[in-house]
Amino acid sequence: QVQLVESGGGLVQAGGSLRLSCTASGRTFSSYAVGWFRQAPGKDREFVARIAWGSGSTYYAGSLKARFTISKDNAENTVHLQMNSLKPEDTAVYYCAAQLDTLTNLYYTTTPSTYTYWGQGTQVTVSS
Repeated sequence: QVQLVESGGGLVQAGGSLRLSCTASGRTFSSYAVGWFRQAPGKDREFVARIAWGSGSTYYAGSLKARFTISKDNAENTVHLQMNSLKPEDTAVYYCAAQLDTLTNLYYTTTPSTYTYWGQGTQVTVSS
């Protein structure tokens, strides 16, 4: 069993930055990938970024790649999401999730239902 705990959310002004963290426990992550998703009120959960734990390979939602960076800290079993130049439309609950790193097609890597383990989410609010 894998437990994921997000942290780092909060209130920030437009143009500011936040770094979210997702700390994993319960098992080693070498065979997994960790993704970040977000969900704004009244909207579907949306893919943000993904990192394969073993290879370090990353993938981003195209519209966010210029402003967001996903990384991992092996020693801390933690994945970070650095978010820069934040906009009010980035306001959402941000979730991290884990899946076995067995496929790399677009559907598997970006669809929430293909992820097995989820954190509880952390709120990010960007004021204008």
